[in-house]
Amino acid sequence: MAYLELDRVAKQFGAQTVVDDFSLSVGKGEFISFLGPSGCGKTTTLQMIAGFLDPTRGAIRLEGKDLTAIHPAKRGLGIVFQSYALFPHMTAAENVAFGLDMRNVPRTERAERVRAAPLAMVGLAGFEDRHPRRMSGGQQQRVALARALVIKPSVLLLDEPLSNLDAKLREEMQIELRQIQRTIGTTTILVTHDQNEAMSLSDRIVVMSQGKIEQIGTPQETYEKPASAFVSQFLGKTNDFAAAVDRTATPARVTAGSWSAPAPAGLSGPVTVSIRPERIGFGDAGLSAKIVTRIFQGNHWLFQCDSECGPAIVIRQNDGKAQPAEGETVRLTWRPEDMSVRARAGA
Repeated sequence: MAYLELDRVAKQFGAQTVVDDFSLSVGKGEFISFLGPSGCGKTTTLQMIAGFLDPTRGAIRLEGKDLTAIHPAKRGLGIVFQSYALFPHMTAAENVAFGLDMRNVPRTERAERVRAAPLAMVGLAGFEDRHPRRMSGGQQQRVALARALVIKPSVLLLDEPLSNLDAKLREEMQIELRQIQRTIGTTTILVTHDQNEAMSLSDRIVVMSQGKIEQIGTPQETYEKPASAFVSQFLGKTNDFAAAVDRTATPARVTAGSWSAPAPAGLSGPVTVSIRPERIGFGDAGLSAKIVTRIFQGNHWLFQCDSECGPAIVIRQNDGKAQPAEGETVRLTWRPEDMSVRARAGA
């Protein structure tokens, strides 16, 4: 049995369907990210789990118990908001203790639980008496996380908690957040529009678009084998080439321009070949292309190419060797196992 289960959950506001037929089983201790652009329904789904919104239809169960009839405050969930929602007149310790106070935990036990784990766990030992206005954004984020963890939640819900931090601090907090989650083993659901954040933190990613699930998988699965054109384009850079599968050949071949490889089973006719830029190399045979732009980016080179199948991006590691120049004609090649092939939409 799943620890947390969303069973065909949907949410409508009037005639508009914001979340449609959302089904997901979450194991205990898993870190799941809802990933997608603004307006895709990820925050609405999180709010239904939290109890701030009621599903139009479907069920949400925690350890087999239906949550939809339970008041948000009684669901035992920890929540960290994008704004942190700290009380400015309270110290860090008082903010962390607030959830315990609302649960009528005795004063002496509250003080002990605040000191014993959460603030120290998030690296804020010694900051108990400091007010939010005297803390950095990263420190405030840690206080909000400690406040959510002190109640020992059955599920931790994170609504874009790192989006207000600068790039360097966001990266540091991603590492810390994952380490904390692994240490305490709390089942965690993160809402984010940041692809790198989702891939860095998650055991599995739920990619969403227009209220629907596009794909559920590990970070590597969703990146390496995107299930749709949307996933392919949303998760990092990718190249999509129009191709065709010829089943009359022996063995069957998939061909894009002058590039060809053995075809995967189950497909025929027009297809789309997706290949990540870092998986493309320059070889003696393959897709003919002309290098339009060559950009040096420190540890790698970025090439923008005009190929016989349309624009292409190539990323090659900076290994100290000479690289093709702008205007040079090259051949783009890749291993069959590095590509994803799917039926072409509308074909």
